[in-house]
Amino acid sequence: MTDLILQSVYSGILQGGLYALIGLGLALVFGTMNVINFAHGELILLAAYMAYVVETQLGLSPLFAIPVALVLVCACSVVIYWLISLIRADRELNSLILSYGVAVIMTNAFLFIWSADPHSTGSAWLQDAFVVGPLFSMRAQILFFIVAAILLAGLWWWLSRSWYGRAVRAVSSNRAAAKLMGINPNTTEIISFLVAGILASFAGVAIFSYEVIQPSIGESLTIKAFIITVLAGLGSIPGVLIGGILLGLVEALTATLYSSALQELVGMVLFLLVLFFMPNGLFGIKARRG
Repeated sequence: MTDLILQSVYSGILQGGLYALIGLGLALVFGTMNVINFAHGELILLAAYMAYVVETQLGLSPLFAIPVALVLVCACSVVIYWLISLIRADRELNSLILSYGVAVIMTNAFLFIWSADPHSTGSAWLQDAFVVGPLFSMRAQILFFIVAAILLAGLWWWLSRSWYGRAVRAVSSNRAAAKLMGINPNTTEIISFLVAGILASFAGVAIFSYEVIQPSIGESLTIKAFIITVLAGLGSIPGVLIGGILLGLVEALTATLYSSALQELVGMVLFLLVLFFMPNGLFGIKARRG
C-alpha cells in the first residue's frame, strides 16, 4: 500500500507540472487584462492536433510539431486579442462571451477536420517507461515536467527582470498609472497573449505525448487552467506551479484511494474551498507583489 501511495504522489507531481503549464498562460492574460480567455483550452488542443498531424502525416516525433504549433497558436492568440480589443463597453463580461464563442467555433472546427475519434501518440520513445527505484512513469512525463519547470522559471525571470516583463506587471497593477509612465497597454497586452500562446503550444504537444486527445477536452482544459489560476492567486508564478502540483496530487490520491470517478469532483471542491476561505489564492497580496 505504501508503494502504491508513493507512486500516486509521484504521478500527481508529474501531472501537476503539466497542469501548471496549462494554467500559466490563462493566469498571465487574466492578470494583465483581467480577461478570462475561454478559448485557452482550445488553443492548447490546437497545438495537440498539430502534434498529431506531424506524427501521422509526416511520420515524425510529436516534438517536431512544436515550431508549427508555436506559429499557428500564436497567430490564433493574436486574432483573439484583436477581437477582444474591438470591445468598447463592459470589456470583462463581453470578452468572456466572445472568447467562449471562439472556443465553440474552434471545437466544431476540430470535429469537422479530425472527427470525434480519440487520438494518442504512437511514439515508442515517448511512451517508454522511465523507472526510478520503485517509481515509474512515461518518458514523456519526465521530459515535459522538466520543460514546464524551465518555462516557468523563464517566465518568472522575464516578468521580474526584462523591461517588457515589468511593463506587463505595471499594466496588471494599474493600467492608468502605467500609461502615465509611458507604457503602451495595448503592446503589453498583445505580448501577454503571445506568451500565453507559446505556453499553450508546449502544453498541447505535452498532452498529445502521453494522453488521449479529442475535440471535447478543450473546455475541461480551460476549467483546469482557471482552477489553477484561482488556487495560485493572480501574478504568482510559483503559485501556479504549486497550485498545479496540488491539483495533480489531489486527483492522483483520490483515484488511488477512492475512485477515479471522483477526481473532477474533488478538484472542484478544492477550488471552492480556496475560493471561499482564501479568495486571493494560496499566496496573499503581499506575497504576489513580492
